[in-house]
Amino acid sequence: MALRRFVSWNVNGVRACLKNGFAAHFAALEADVICLQETKAQEEQVDFAPEGYCAYWHSAEKKGYSGTAVFSRFAPVQVSFGIDMPEHDHEGRVITLEFPEYFLVNTYTPNSRDGLVRLEYRMAWEDAFRGYLLALDQKKPVIVCGDMNVAHKEIDLAHPAANRRNPGFTEEERGKFSALLEAGFADSFRHFYPEKTQAYSWWSYRARARERNVGWRIDYFLTSRRLLPQLTQAGILAQVRGSDHCPVWLEMEGAPHA
Repeated sequence: MALRRFVSWNVNGVRACLKNGFAAHFAALEADVICLQETKAQEEQVDFAPEGYCAYWHSAEKKGYSGTAVFSRFAPVQVSFGIDMPEHDHEGRVITLEFPEYFLVNTYTPNSRDGLVRLEYRMAWEDAFRGYLLALDQKKPVIVCGDMNVAHKEIDLAHPAANRRNPGFTEEERGKFSALLEAGFADSFRHFYPEKTQAYSWWSYRARARERNVGWRIDYFLTSRRLLPQLTQAGILAQVRGSDHCPVWLEMEGAPHA
């Protein structure tokens, strides 16, 4: 059975990332599907059309903010944008590709922001998004990837004690992530590496955090638990530069096409 490779990357502005080697990184990833978050651009503003890939963009109504994109070597059965809830669908945070065997959902979870000023909205988003995923999961298995803006466990960031009430490591955010796992999803990286430390996907631009590997693991591939037997490997490409995040990847048996 063929192996399929999926990559997720928060590019923190695709136009800026293009100036920092994104096209070369994209080619080197050799992925069947590449999901981007925080594109910060409208499709017509981006001069990037890799040969052999279908491209799908979901940009925020607000220019230069948020946004997602997916590049796939295989044409999906159907593509949808958002979660069909107007209060959550104006920031370009979700693209869903339906393939014959499963759904692939690319997401950029809202950040609670400094002072947790957006935590209440984040909690509403989490409940709505979990409901959306569970509805899909009733139809066929789901792969969900992206910047989920939460370090789930203390093992997932360098300084847990110092970040206890900071955005991305509150009890509320971690609890919502746990609720999603308890509802039938699995963290693919922890499936393969349950105890691995110092494995991060985001580093602050401050204080040479990346050079010192003072980071957070906030980018994920989750799958419906019934897909676990098909997973062959997952990983983090910490050496890939161009953003304050690095790509994460998942490999599985099977094909996202007929």
